[in-house]
Amino acid sequence: MDTKTIINEATDRMERTVAHLDEELLNIRAGKATTNVLNSVFVDYYGSQTPVSGVASVTVPDARTILIQPWDKNMIRMIEKAILDSNIGLTPSNNGETIRLTIPPLTEERRKELVKQVKGVAENARISLRNTRRDAVENFKKAQKDGMPEDEAKDGETQAQKVYEKYMKQVDSLFEKKEKEIMTV
Repeated sequence: MDTKTIINEATDRMERTVAHLDEELLNIRAGKATTNVLNSVFVDYYGSQTPVSGVASVTVPDARTILIQPWDKNMIRMIEKAILDSNIGLTPSNNGETIRLTIPPLTEERRKELVKQVKGVAENARISLRNTRRDAVENFKKAQKDGMPEDEAKDGETQAQKVYEKYMKQVDSLFEKKEKEIMTV
């Protein structure tokens, strides 16, 4: 293996880690209505598990409300049941044509719990980044044993560290942004 291959592989893995973190953070509710809350809710639609957005129009008319308009009126009961079963912490109310989800304002205690959850998700991303860096360093040591010049291996380890630091800053930035979003009343 050469330096470029090892660094590209590590960079790719770190990029995917940060993208995954970003996706995970979108699913954590911060007191504002967002359609991402329903990402984990699936409805039994003619025998197949379909996301709510696949059987209905999902909109956010204001900061505290999510409006779900099923394309097939017979789906209202199934969508309601799926939301209740999903444990997202929201109670649906319907008027026969649409389902309304009202996002309750977050208490101080709930905000702190959410920050802890975000901290845990961010820490998992940091661990993944550290593991990727460690794997890259091990690959350089293995390549050195297989004939790569020592200075090239050391340069590669330095590059791996720089890539690691770059992505670690992104993780910290995402964490701080989400923490600020949660703690803002």
